[in-house]
Amino acid sequence: MVLAIWHAVVMALTMAWEILWALILGFLLSAVVQAVVSKEEMSRLLPDDRAGTIVKACGLGAASSSCSYAAVALARSMFRKGANFTSSMAFQFASTNLVIELGILLAVLMGWRFTVAEFVGGPLMIWVLVVLFRMFLPRSLVEEARRQAELGVQGRMEGHAAMDMSLHEGSLWQRANSQEGRTAISHFFVMDWASLWMDLVGGLLIAGALAAWVPKHFWQVFFFEAHPVLAKIWGPLIGPVVAVVSFVCSVGNVPLAAVLWNGGISFGGMIAFLFADLIILPILNIYRKYYGWKMSAFLLATFHVAMAVAALVVELVFGALHLIPQERNARVMEEAISWNYTTWLNIGFLVVAALLVVRFLRTGGPAMLRMMAGEKMAHRHG
Repeated sequence: MVLAIWHAVVMALTMAWEILWALILGFLLSAVVQAVVSKEEMSRLLPDDRAGTIVKACGLGAASSSCSYAAVALARSMFRKGANFTSSMAFQFASTNLVIELGILLAVLMGWRFTVAEFVGGPLMIWVLVVLFRMFLPRSLVEEARRQAELGVQGRMEGHAAMDMSLHEGSLWQRANSQEGRTAISHFFVMDWASLWMDLVGGLLIAGALAAWVPKHFWQVFFFEAHPVLAKIWGPLIGPVVAVVSFVCSVGNVPLAAVLWNGGISFGGMIAFLFADLIILPILNIYRKYYGWKMSAFLLATFHVAMAVAALVVELVFGALHLIPQERNARVMEEAISWNYTTWLNIGFLVVAALLVVRFLRTGGPAMLRMMAGEKMAHRHG
């Protein structure tokens, strides 16, 4: 038993080492974007659910933190300040499925085709969701959700969602390269790590355990790998269900997605699994607190349908274009750390991370970190 646990832990640690530089790079780029893009005007920019507004919501979401809990909290905050509910949900999806760090991590672990599929399927999923909302979401349910939202019931990562240290003056380069900009970048960088480390560690441990303990034959049977047509349909339907019960969200579910891909889940099923970080059980409970039971159930149903439909379309399109990888060799099975280019990249980016952490510590970061779990926090530079 001890050897089996040790095997799983070693697998998790080697996966962590494999993706470390990519995570640091992704969080750094995300921090830079957050430092130069203000949250202040987001609510004003999302007054309705017209096509142009939805595109803005996707852009704003892609420029925000990838933390699922912070995205959900920020979407509620925007809704309370007057943003359209549908646009707020589009923002929420984009902020966890169209962010830089997710794309980098997918490319490193699974290859560029999966990154392309994520960034093609994400907007498609949001479009399907908007259509579903227009067809089935009654105004009375939105008003009921707004009344519940106004109660201000606490969820998780409220302080991180409220935090806005972005700069507003000068060009994007001037903002990022100024003293205030570098401080804001360091704060966003550390705050994002602080908000996501549990999901990252959880995802790696679960992925390590599944890779070490679950025979590939089980996954092949569970995902109907021997029945290609059935697998294409089953994958997008069951992928979100696996995500719901795995409790892992945001970029933390990428290592587990790699394990599922190696195990035999369909291409579309793997994409649907990645989409489903916003319907895991803890977040469904937050929807209940934020918007009430009825809206929570409505979001679960429509989110699942949107994920499955978008993933199935991605499967069919990528299959027709011969872009689905034929080999299942995602990088999760290495059991030893070797001295290669990954090691050099990790060392270089660890130095960068250390510099950011030092700046964070010297510029009042720890005090902000202690406040991050609070409901109200607004800290600005410049």
